[in-house]
Amino acid sequence: MYRNFMSDEPTPAHLAAIEREQRLLQAEIALVDAEIRFLSAEAGPTQLDWRRLRRAQNRVLREMVNLIERYLNSIDEVS
Repeated sequence: MYRNFMSDEPTPAHLAAIEREQRLLQAEIALVDAEIRFLSAEAGPTQLDWRRLRRAQNRVLREMVNLIERYLNSIDEVS
């Protein structure tokens, strides 16, 4: 039987995964926003634009490391 996966509701596991990754997703959105501001600056990027971009990149990296650490800790707890 064919199931249309696009119309299915998210499972509790999917919702939990989204919740776990929420901070990383927010950081990635902030990075895209900083990149847009950086690239669309009419007179070229300012020092503030550079700083915003670097901070947004660093935030994504921090959140990625935190997510990986939480994942590894959850594996340790199961073992």
